[in-house]
Amino acid sequence: MPTDCIPFRETNYFSSLICDYLDENSDLKSFYNRFPKLENFESQIKEKQDSFTSETRRVLVQSIKNQYSSVDISEATNSNINLLSEANTFTITTGHQLNLFTGPLYFFYKIFSTINLCTQLKAEYPNQNFVPIYWMATEDHDFDEINFFNFRGRKVQWNREASGAVGELNLDGLDQVFDVLANQLNSTTNAVELKRLFRSAYLEHHNLTDAMRYLVNELFSDLGLVIVDGNDKDLKRMFLPYVKDELVNQTSFDKVSQANEKLNALDGSYKIQVNPREINLFYITEGIRERIIESEGTYKINNTSIKWSKSEIQKVLLEHPERFSPNVIMRPLYQEVVLPNLCYIGGGGELAYWLQLKSNFEAQKVVFPMLLLRNSVLLITDKQKEKLQKLDISVKDLFLKQNDLKTKVTKQVSEVNIDFSDQKAHLEQQFEALYKLAEQTDKSFKGAVASQERKQIKGLEHLENRLLKAQKRKLNDHIERITDIQDVLFPGQSLQERNMNFSEFYLDYGSEIIPKLIEELEPLKGEFLVLTI
Repeated sequence: MPTDCIPFRETNYFSSLICDYLDENSDLKSFYNRFPKLENFESQIKEKQDSFTSETRRVLVQSIKNQYSSVDISEATNSNINLLSEANTFTITTGHQLNLFTGPLYFFYKIFSTINLCTQLKAEYPNQNFVPIYWMATEDHDFDEINFFNFRGRKVQWNREASGAVGELNLDGLDQVFDVLANQLNSTTNAVELKRLFRSAYLEHHNLTDAMRYLVNELFSDLGLVIVDGNDKDLKRMFLPYVKDELVNQTSFDKVSQANEKLNALDGSYKIQVNPREINLFYITEGIRERIIESEGTYKINNTSIKWSKSEIQKVLLEHPERFSPNVIMRPLYQEVVLPNLCYIGGGGELAYWLQLKSNFEAQKVVFPMLLLRNSVLLITDKQKEKLQKLDISVKDLFLKQNDLKTKVTKQVSEVNIDFSDQKAHLEQQFEALYKLAEQTDKSFKGAVASQERKQIKGLEHLENRLLKAQKRKLNDHIERITDIQDVLFPGQSLQERNMNFSEFYLDYGSEIIPKLIEELEPLKGEFLVLTI
């Protein structure tokens, strides 16, 4: 599979914060622990090993085994679960929502990045074991973000009323979604397998958590992936002291607010990804996941009549730790408390909010993990690549916004010189002489000279734009052949991996595409991969 790489910054699809992080900008060093380089894992291993207890490992392993009780487990996954009992075993973790049929294609790249980093670390540190973890976001409650996937340019959507943690939703209505998908598939071997995967996951399980665990296990268990559901009473009991601190002292609000102020002070272009609340916890019971709000010593559950005193809510916490659900600020802390984790792998938006959290980890005396941007991939066929070569367009050009691409192509192939830079430079030279004349005579004349210069430069730019538009119309057929390819590879003027679902590629290439991607993705390389399939 021929490959090419593009620096993330040059794709223009990643924020300045993430690009500066990847460049190891010195201004950001206080917001992370260690940069994800192979040699830096040695210190991360030691720090995590010194702080992670055997009792935590025992509870973790037992909880995972309980969660897998009704799943056919592979030898590789079973071995990895048992390895978690050992003091020299560590995890590499990624997390994701329970998107229908895995959602956008980048879910796969998260998993592959996690698995491949474990393999790379084992080669470098043979005395340690490294287990890839997929942390299921079963407690999220934003159903509209997960209830669909795209297939051949159409949205396949699960329509129903939903409330509470999505993992606990029953699967009513997914038989209709299956019918919609099945009607778009043919009877090839790969299409039959896709239908089997969907049917077995969503029509033969009782809730969304079980369906997603089954599906991900079917796809990746041979690679040793371990799936963890954080909505677990025993795991949450280990997190209980941190929940109590959040309820009583509201530490995360203070620490993350301070971090946000520091980030804002660095660069006005850095977007703050999340803002903390006074209490960064939800209360969950059947059909409910609502914020916990404290006011004058009374703790209330938003949009309900439930309320407690400080002592009462602490009693509820002791009796039912599973009812306290961390939000986006506290979930990373929870994850790192219960896992012997070295590195979190996520997308740009995820890493942006993780960079806001380090000071809260330090206040809680929890080791802050290394942060690695997941692999990003553009899959392109030989036929598409051949067309681009004939049109004298590089794959990198396709990352341009479509109007900028049209402009570049027009200037590239036009027989008429559309660039008026020489004329503008000549005009600026003429006005230099007028500025000197103004200095020698009447300095107030400089304003009039500057005004006339702007007017004439603007006139040239207007002519340049009119000529450009005329040439775009003349070359429309040629330009359309290029934009048609861009529209296929960048659906909706977005990255392919953020829009398309794995099923479209599985339909053409079957399960063979998984080992091919595993072979090509290098998690520590730090560039956007273009892969010819």
